[in-house]
Amino acid sequence: MPEIQPEILMVEDNPNDAELSLLALKKAGINNVVKIVKDGAEALEFLFSEGKYAGKQLQLQLKVVFLDLKMPKISGFQVLERMRTSPQFDSLPVVILSSSNVETDIVKAYKLGANSFIVKPIDYSKHAAALSGAAHYWVKINQTLLS
Repeated sequence: MPEIQPEILMVEDNPNDAELSLLALKKAGINNVVKIVKDGAEALEFLFSEGKYAGKQLQLQLKVVFLDLKMPKISGFQVLERMRTSPQFDSLPVVILSSSNVETDIVKAYKLGANSFIVKPIDYSKHAAALSGAAHYWVKINQTLLS
């Protein structure tokens, strides 16, 4: 049986935030397949079919990437930069979902090609509303370029 193609890639190093995000999406009726990876290194392996994802083309149906910035191994900035220098991912929507509200981080993310920057609210209900609203827009409303 072939693997189900994810439509949302979530790059999140905090397992609690990842679980809360999945719950928020499900509660909002966003039933798209979500792939969660735990850091920037795994994100790049997934996107470029390397490492444990070698030979698999799981990224073909992606509609959006939710990307944390501050992660071990490889930062979200580095992931974004590598994505934007690859013709394969230069138009895939990337939404930064970060606890940072530092202006230099926001500016840098947009300069590297982020499509949106959301500061993760500490309050769960506000976090859920922000994430589900963004997912609804990028997955259900936005029209993406097909590779």
